Amino acid sequence: MFTLDQLRCFVAVAEELHFGRAADRLRMTQPPLSRQIQRLEEILGVVLLERDNRRVALTEAGRAFLRESHGILAGVSRAPETAREVAAGRRGILRIGFTAMSAYSVLSGILSALDEKLPSVRVELEELVTGPQKDGIVDGSLDLGIARPPFDPDTFGSHRLFTEDLVLAVPSDHPLASATRPPASDQLAQEHLIMHSATKAWYFHDLAARVLPFDHARAVHTVSQVATIMALVAAGRGIGFVPESARALGVDGVALVPLGKPVRGVVELYAIWHRESTNPALHRALEILRSPEGFL
Repeated sequence: MFTLDQLRCFVAVAEELHFGRAADRLRMTQPPLSRQIQRLEEILGVVLLERDNRRVALTEAGRAFLRESHGILAGVSRAPETAREVAAGRRGILRIGFTAMSAYSVLSGILSALDEKLPSVRVELEELVTGPQKDGIVDGSLDLGIARPPFDPDTFGSHRLFTEDLVLAVPSDHPLASATRPPASDQLAQEHLIMHSATKAWYFHDLAARVLPFDHARAVHTVSQVATIMALVAAGRGIGFVPESARALGVDGVALVPLGKPVRGVVELYAIWHRESTNPALHRALEILRSPEGFL
C-alpha cells in the first residue's frame, strides 16, 4: 500500500508538472522525490507521469489518480478536526426511537432543537413502541428513546419530556360529546369500549384500568394504536380512552371529552437512554433536552 508521503509527492509533481518546482514546494531534493514517484508507480502497477528531460505530463491513469488523491488528502486533513468534533458530540450519529403519538407532541420540537444546536449530527429515526425501544437501547441499535414509563433505573437514564390528560374519544353525535361535566362511572358502564391491548399497548391499558372504573366485559374491540381507536370511534364502534394529543390526528366525527381531575396530566412521555452509553452525540443531545429553555 502506498504512503501519504508518496501521495503528497505525486500531487505536488502532478500540479507543478515540474520535478524541481515540486521539490522546492515540498522542501526536499529531486532524487528522493523521483524515488517516491517511482515507488508509487511500482505499487500501483501503472505509469502516472510521462517524463523526459524537457517535460512532465500526466497519463490518463495519472489524471484519474490525481482526482482520487485530492479526495484522500482532503479527508486526511479533515480527520483530526472530525475526530475532535465527534469526541465533543458536535458531529456523529444519533439514533432515536419514538412512539407514534410522540410525533404529535414532542418529536418535532426535539428535532428542531437538534437541527439548530447540533447541525452536524445526523439523526436517524425509528418508530417503535416502548418495549422494542428499550430492547434497542440495551443492544446498542438505538441511542435515545421517546417512550412511556416505567423503566429500570439501574439500566436506563430518563428525563420526563411531556405530560397530558387522558380523555375520552366519543362519536361527535354522542350525548357525552355535548355534556357539561365529565362522564360518571354509571354512564361509562353502559358504553361499548374500544380498549388498548393489555399486551401490545399495556401502558394505556393499565393507565385506564388504574384511574378509571370500567367493565372489561364491555370491550368490543382491543387494539394497539391510538389512531385505530380514533378510527373505530369515528365509525361508531364504541368509545375509547386516548391521550389529549390524539386531537392532532384530526379524525372527523370524533369528539374528545375531558374525564376530570383523576386523569389530568397522567399520560407521561420520557426520553430514555442507556446509562453506560459512550456516544458523545447522545450526551450533547441530553444537555439540550434538559436545558432550562427546553425544546418545545
